[in-house]
Amino acid sequence: MIIGLDVGGTHTDAVLLDAGGLRKDIKVLTDPSDLFHCVLSALEAITENLDPAKIQRIVLSTTLTTNAIVQNNLPPVAMIVSSGPGIDPEFFRTGTHYFAVAGSIDHRGREIEPINPAEINDIASHIKKDGIRQVGVVGKFSVRNPAHEIEISGILQPHFKKIFMGHRVSGDLNFARRIATTFLNAAVYPLHKQFYLAVQNSLAARGLRLPLRLLKADGGNMRFEASIDYPAQTILSGPAASAMGAVAFGRQQEDTLVLDIGGTTTDMALLIDRVPALDPVGIELASYKTLIRSLETLSIGLGADSAVELKDGKISIGPQRLGPAMAYGGNTPTPTDALFVLQDITGGNRGKAIDGLKPLAQARGVKVEQLASEIIDMTCRQILSAADRLIERINSKPVYTLQELQEDYVVRPQSILVLGGPAPQFAPYLEVISSLRVGVVPRWEVANAIGAALARTTCDVIFFADTEQQVAEAPAESFDCRIDADFDCDAAVRQAFELLRTKAIACGANAQHLEMEVTEAQQFNMVRGFYTTGKNIRVRVQVRPGLIHGYDDVIAKLATS
Repeated sequence: MIIGLDVGGTHTDAVLLDAGGLRKDIKVLTDPSDLFHCVLSALEAITENLDPAKIQRIVLSTTLTTNAIVQNNLPPVAMIVSSGPGIDPEFFRTGTHYFAVAGSIDHRGREIEPINPAEINDIASHIKKDGIRQVGVVGKFSVRNPAHEIEISGILQPHFKKIFMGHRVSGDLNFARRIATTFLNAAVYPLHKQFYLAVQNSLAARGLRLPLRLLKADGGNMRFEASIDYPAQTILSGPAASAMGAVAFGRQQEDTLVLDIGGTTTDMALLIDRVPALDPVGIELASYKTLIRSLETLSIGLGADSAVELKDGKISIGPQRLGPAMAYGGNTPTPTDALFVLQDITGGNRGKAIDGLKPLAQARGVKVEQLASEIIDMTCRQILSAADRLIERINSKPVYTLQELQEDYVVRPQSILVLGGPAPQFAPYLEVISSLRVGVVPRWEVANAIGAALARTTCDVIFFADTEQQVAEAPAESFDCRIDADFDCDAAVRQAFELLRTKAIACGANAQHLEMEVTEAQQFNMVRGFYTTGKNIRVRVQVRPGLIHGYDDVIAKLATS
């Protein structure tokens, strides 16, 4: 059995799946100020009267780190950066406690200037007095040689709770983005650790020792324990859950827009031939440009429970959610209330929805039904306008999917898949306005939790080799070895795959069903004078994100249920 759990802005959804299909699903209200209790309430409900030994894994999608970054609710973090000659690291300053220090390693991993231990000790003393508890350490070419980061970290280790080193956070060379990525990992660490401990301790108190995993922004998952060292990997896991929940139901050889209409937000993604589009560079969130791989997604502050009001006589919807729809006992009219006016919907009070919209209709001099139509029309048009921005953004650069680069490809959606609580009610309006074929994802109310449950465990490895120096290494994996002058790109790929297999299994992947692939393989000759003196090789391999093996029948049953 597998449990999927998605923490949304309005509801926390949980599903229980086994080989027979969807066995149970529940919803609990999300309290943004106390997310871990929302998670625990959902887990307790979904595991009630269930033998824990039958549960294979739980995959959790959470908005915790995303919300902290967007709301700028981050603790102070110190960053120690060494770059040597070249661009001034001050351009990448992350905050007050940011220190550019002596020490330099070149692009081939050779030390040009040593670090100054006395300087690091002085900085440590200073930031410790300021109450700093988390530190990030980044060197410009630490992915080629992490010696300086390791040395600086060793000096700092006795004084601070957690130190994040740039070469462990990402193996990419982009210096500015590696600084931002390391900073965010350090900044969200205290919040994520508190969440982690609360969930683990509460489950243990109930005698539940379950294998927990977290959904990442790229649609794969990671072990809950591993997330302590990479907490920023959980950023944008909510939109990733939406995309993975729709993957199995997209059409082949077709571009499909995925819309997850929740109570607070609408999350959107794109499928190309049933494969999610990918941002291969990294997440951009708030003012931070990172190296965290992510699906191409967009979230807007517009949902079915967004507040509707009149501003200068014109309808305004969102971005605030001031509680549930009036049809469900709330005090503010919403698009959900407009749907109740226009359609025969069970489970709420249509009369209260009408009463809630009457004052706005009277102020505009129209009937309630006309106002309701205008609200739904505006909601759908704003959602589709945001989708156009997402598609334009994807088409403005080389188009990638989780599987490959789509050379010269132009995204043109032919269909829309909708999920989320009000999906069936919104689908007809979206179809009329967009002129595209619109379908509703099976089990639309909890499809994002199903997507989280069925997502594979993923990871990647970046591997370097320099045949002139006869050294090969994968710094993020703490691996290095000697090679001979005949070492080539094919040998590098083989070695990278070995490292990837070991890493993936340690992360919890199924050893019998590892779909590994090469996402980058570059080889350059190094020339001195008129002679080639060696080769510089860079290889990146990954476990391909997707849905786990063995649940095809479950997906088929969901599609026909």
